[in-house]
Amino acid sequence: MNKARSIFLWAIVAIFGIVLITLPVSPQAQMIAGLGVVALMGIIKLLNAHGVWRLISLALGTAIVLRYVYWRTTETLPPIEQIEDFIPGMLLYLAEMYNVLMLGLSIFIVAMPLPPRPSRNDPSEDLPDVDVFIPTYNEDAKLLANTLAAAKAMDYPPDKLRVWLLDDGGTVQKRASSNVAAAEDAMMRHHELQELCAALGVTYLTRERNEHAKAGNLNNGLAHSKAELVAVFDADHAPARDFLRETVGYFREDPKLFLVQTPHFFINPDPVERNLQTFQVMPSENEMFYGIIQRGLDKWNAAFFCGSAAVLSREALEQTSGFSGLSITEDCETALALHSAGWNSIYVDKPLIAGLQPATFASFIGQRSRWAQGMMQILRFRFPLFKRGLTLPQRLCYMSSTLFWLFPFTRATFLFAPLFYLFFDLQIFIASGGDFLAYTLSYLIVNLMMQNYLYGYFRWPWISELYEYVQTVHLLPAVVSVILNPRKPTFKVTAKDESITVARLSEISRPFFVIFAVLLIATGFAAYRIYTEPYKADITLVVAGWNVLNLILAGCALGVVAERRERASSRRVKVQRRCEVFIEDQWYTGSIEDVSVGGAKVNVNAKHIRALTKGKKSLLRFQPHGRMGVETLPIIIRGIDPVGDMTVIGCQYDPASPADHRWIADLIFANSDQWSQFQQSRRTNPGIIKGTVVFLGVALYQTTRGLLYLVRGKGALAAADKGRAQ
Repeated sequence: MNKARSIFLWAIVAIFGIVLITLPVSPQAQMIAGLGVVALMGIIKLLNAHGVWRLISLALGTAIVLRYVYWRTTETLPPIEQIEDFIPGMLLYLAEMYNVLMLGLSIFIVAMPLPPRPSRNDPSEDLPDVDVFIPTYNEDAKLLANTLAAAKAMDYPPDKLRVWLLDDGGTVQKRASSNVAAAEDAMMRHHELQELCAALGVTYLTRERNEHAKAGNLNNGLAHSKAELVAVFDADHAPARDFLRETVGYFREDPKLFLVQTPHFFINPDPVERNLQTFQVMPSENEMFYGIIQRGLDKWNAAFFCGSAAVLSREALEQTSGFSGLSITEDCETALALHSAGWNSIYVDKPLIAGLQPATFASFIGQRSRWAQGMMQILRFRFPLFKRGLTLPQRLCYMSSTLFWLFPFTRATFLFAPLFYLFFDLQIFIASGGDFLAYTLSYLIVNLMMQNYLYGYFRWPWISELYEYVQTVHLLPAVVSVILNPRKPTFKVTAKDESITVARLSEISRPFFVIFAVLLIATGFAAYRIYTEPYKADITLVVAGWNVLNLILAGCALGVVAERRERASSRRVKVQRRCEVFIEDQWYTGSIEDVSVGGAKVNVNAKHIRALTKGKKSLLRFQPHGRMGVETLPIIIRGIDPVGDMTVIGCQYDPASPADHRWIADLIFANSDQWSQFQQSRRTNPGIIKGTVVFLGVALYQTTRGLLYLVRGKGALAAADKGRAQ
């Protein structure tokens, strides 16, 4: 009886919804309805209402979106007889419907995400054995030393923890290469990393051949190890001391659990953040995924493996023959296989590792190209919608994750669609200016409000559009390539620990200037058409406004590809730790104020230290986390600044042996709370209006800065950057 009643109620709601969506009304009535919904959503947002009110707001917005879809489908498509209008018009329509589909999937996933799980820091000693895998290919030994040292320092019973360095850069195949120079490099790397591992108490492992890239390397580690659980960290992802304490306990609660995934937190900005200088004040691009989308996926048991910062069950992996290697995104593919086999996953929303982002725009695009191509391979070979063993919500979640990477097609369509009308007078969108105001404008505003409602504290207005645009230019060919030949892509390791010593334009920046020039010309041509064709002014104004929006995004992108000079591979992190500095046979007390992967700033409780000079070798002594005594780290003095009764010292780490990296790792990576505090300090929601004003200001400045890079050269640009930093 109850089931029949539920079906009846849902049928009534569905019929009412269809009537509401298809109800014929005048443009004036549609505009009033749209403004009413916008006002109601705004009130709910201002009242900061949650729970059912959040769902009501999203339902109201969805009604306007579906009204727009119905109108767009039934009244605005060009007639098929006018083929020159119909083809680009249909491409634009399909791009819009893709966006509506992705909005619908987003609402399904994150309308009511799981709250962050409370910290559990399990103090028990009755814990399972854990093998820690750190796969590497071409990363520098110093970078690896910090990661290995941080992994060894995790708070876990030593007899139950074994750290493995899985080296794919020193395989037998590489050491026996016909290229003599490459073979010698591989041999040197092989011996260097063996010595590093021996000094740190880490197990070094390589293999015969470089087969199946990272998945093959991890599977080789599985074949040589035996612990119940496997933790995986990328070569530049150093774990905090409490990583295993916060994650391992979940496996005791669910025997069918295959994965505990944690966020990827980065201590340096990506190229967009660095060049726009937003790293300290605005949430990073990946925080939308790790901050809320993964929690939404977790609600539906669909949080997936992200390649690092995770713990997995060996039993589960062995059931599916290890890590999947058909695609070049072995992480998501592995999770898909295990979810379809009936295993469960958990997402712990607490940053427990700190990693490095690609520093250059070219490396950033290379990384995203691999992600996009890998997800397209999963879509092509595994097609989650029809994957046997998945629940319906899991199918939708995986479809959302894979279909997202088709965005280069829609972004390119939205970029060039106005040009069809402005340059060629093609009628690809049949509507008057009044129709546009009544339907399209309300749809766009509601869309912005819904996105801000869902993601406001994790993604500011227009930032998604900017990231999609700067990726589209180079990702579109990559996605087309994998669709045509899905077996063509190969795994390429993202460059780590880079630095930019000279301000310059990115080597892949040229297309952005060409597109900007075309859009600028189109803007001038639009003004000319408004003047010469006043009878079309309403439509031309609408299309011109659309083109100007594209121009603003394209202008901001010029600043993205104008690479700022930055020597350091990571930003400094504020800390407060007591220490002592050894100078000329005397220990001076002080405090460590901030740290980076390369050095630290120390306040010494003394002034006028005569023996203190730049370039002088010294020692830094402090108490590591979880230890009773103090340890000493060699340093080199790089900066001296007397401030009142103190002397501020800038120092560079000068490790005398691999063992010293244990203390460097302790300074930077041991305390996970500092990452959470930094994230929370950036998670503010400026709202649509303020966020738009902020973005316009950033776009105007970055357009000017990008053109300066192009016209005036490095000297003027460096001066501009210096002035801006001040």
